[in-house]
Amino acid sequence: MEMNHFLKNYTSYVAGSKTRWLTLIVWMVLIGLVSVIWPAVNEHETNTSNLLPEDAMSVVADQIIEEQFSDDVGIPLLLVWYQESGLTEENFQLIQSLYMDLEVNPLQEQSMVPPFGQLPIDVLRNAASEDEKAITTPVFFNRDASVDELKEALSVLEEKVGSLTGTELLHIDLAEEGLHLRFSGPVGISIDATELFSQADFTLLIATVLLVLILLILLYRSPILAIVPLIGVGFAFGIISPLLGFLAREGWIVVDAQAISIMTVLLFGAGTDYCLFLISRYRDELQLEENKYKALQLALANSGGAIMMSGLTTMIGLLSLGLANYASYDRFAVPFSLAILVMAIAVVTLLPSLLALIGRVAFFPFIPRTERMIVELEKKKGKPVRKPKMRSAFSKMTGRLVTEKPWRIIIVTMILLVSLAAVVPRIEYSYGLLDSFPEDMPSREGFSIIAEHYPAGEIAPIQVLVDTKGNEVDLQDTLLALEAVENVSEPVLGEKNKEIQKYEVKVQMDPYSSQAIEEIPLIKQVVEDALNGAGVNRASENVWIGGETAELYDTKVITNADQNRIIPVILIIMAILLVIYLRSVVAMAYLLFTVVLSFFSALGLGWLIIHYGLAPAMQGLIPLYTFVFLVALGGDYNIFMISSIWKKSKTMPYKKAIATGVEGTSSVISSAGLILAGTFAVLAVMPIQVLVQFGIVTAVGILMDTFIVRPLLVPAITTVLGKYAFWPGVLWKKEKKDSKSKEYS
Repeated sequence: MEMNHFLKNYTSYVAGSKTRWLTLIVWMVLIGLVSVIWPAVNEHETNTSNLLPEDAMSVVADQIIEEQFSDDVGIPLLLVWYQESGLTEENFQLIQSLYMDLEVNPLQEQSMVPPFGQLPIDVLRNAASEDEKAITTPVFFNRDASVDELKEALSVLEEKVGSLTGTELLHIDLAEEGLHLRFSGPVGISIDATELFSQADFTLLIATVLLVLILLILLYRSPILAIVPLIGVGFAFGIISPLLGFLAREGWIVVDAQAISIMTVLLFGAGTDYCLFLISRYRDELQLEENKYKALQLALANSGGAIMMSGLTTMIGLLSLGLANYASYDRFAVPFSLAILVMAIAVVTLLPSLLALIGRVAFFPFIPRTERMIVELEKKKGKPVRKPKMRSAFSKMTGRLVTEKPWRIIIVTMILLVSLAAVVPRIEYSYGLLDSFPEDMPSREGFSIIAEHYPAGEIAPIQVLVDTKGNEVDLQDTLLALEAVENVSEPVLGEKNKEIQKYEVKVQMDPYSSQAIEEIPLIKQVVEDALNGAGVNRASENVWIGGETAELYDTKVITNADQNRIIPVILIIMAILLVIYLRSVVAMAYLLFTVVLSFFSALGLGWLIIHYGLAPAMQGLIPLYTFVFLVALGGDYNIFMISSIWKKSKTMPYKKAIATGVEGTSSVISSAGLILAGTFAVLAVMPIQVLVQFGIVTAVGILMDTFIVRPLLVPAITTVLGKYAFWPGVLWKKEKKDSKSKEYS
């Protein structure tokens, strides 16, 4: 009540003939100031792909390798040469010439190149793959080189190759005959990833804006009204971008291109939803109130609390991602929650001012009017004026159905949702970075060539590090005894600490496969047992596994731990907020149940779409991403609908309150759900598989939530529970037994 009272008084202020302009001016001045003072968030995006925490086993192993076994050569760019008919002497001479040039005229930030320019052709031929169709030659760069510097260096390198060959080896399709060259390895992947996001960001923004605009026009059939929410989102982004840029510049947060891309989608989707919650209520009030300012005041008083509560719920839910140890989750927390907070503030400050300025004209050509205004207009025009419908036939049918046949609705929807949720245990996950990139990305093509023409284990050897503490330890035979191991190198002693040994282990299978990942804990356990047998105390603290397979294992373990920690936290937060707002333990319980069931159903259906239409495995980050978004955003629709039923229950029999509550909210929830699902579906234009899959699962979940869970299952359960649905917050009146009470309005 205090919130509604505040919003009512505030709206009377912003709806005034002068103060409405003042609000707009304040927003514009604020945007101008922060844009000048603070940088845009894109200027401070990080390009690092190091997402694991510093204490992760593979990260610690890499640090030990750098300290004890580092040759300080820098980060490698892999030049992958390939010719289907076999590499020729001319091809090896080309490699010699290129490396001679690189020794004499090094690239920017180049730290070292192997002496391939002086090696005989026979030696180069021995370094090629066994089928002599491919050879990989590295160029090393300084570790502190920026992405822009590396990009410029690769551009010069491409020119050098072009001048030596007279052809563009890097751009010839691999299916064509002749020699091919691809840049891969850490440097190549980093450059390609940066290019992908820089090209896709603008496409994503344009596609999102156009989609929202088209959907708004189709749903509300008003060109003016379609632009108003976009103006609100644009103003909000004008504050959010420099604010995040400031936080990133000061080092308080870390943002990457992936987080900013999804934040843009979230802002347009959720921001438009919040706008529609107020606009829909405003349209209803305009059909009952002649004074547009009074109608706006009533609209905000009746919907503002739900909007702010929805924003608060979503913001806190997204902020819980900050509890994650995996950086890809953690980097989402502040940008997403801040975007929701600013957008919610814009809806209850800026949007009322815009609506106060435009008034009824915003809904042109279907302008909402009161009965008296319609009669007067008919007299003036001398012909009937079309009366806008307060509720659609679909809304009325839904409201009647969930109160008259609730058990049938519950049984049918539960069978559907539980069947889809049952698919979840069958989901296969992938944690490889390259698996998320397009197959035609140059660095991925180069990696594929290496994988096809070199033994599987040689692509990414596993590094086993042990601290013997002065004991006699030889792990070569122990590691070779493992069924999955193909080869183990002789131990190498540390440069500074001779008690540290390093073994290079090559496995028989694809080192990026799930099978190889599962070998990491087995290898660690075998090594620990051997150290214990040799008398090394606390062996588990003196064994580290490094390499890309170990990084994937750490990613899997840490992301699973993040899920197990964050999901309960979000549910507890949602439960507390729902109890505070609805004052009902029972409502909180069944609303959370439907949200969780909706999530698992969406994950199951999303897996079926991805597995049979896009990729053999789902990216391992998807479950937590989609859980946070679906639970937080699904809570918005819960709050908006249930709060409407809760208010009506004070003056109506509970079945009628449910029916009219569903009728009054189903239209706006359906519209909002379509727009929100559409904006997340736009992520399908991105070339990154993790974003495509995230967009698909989230869009599917929102649609299921919008058209199955929220309008059918939730009100049906509310009907069955009767007066206990809102216990102990609402004391119901005894329902009238008059049979005529079945009439719904």
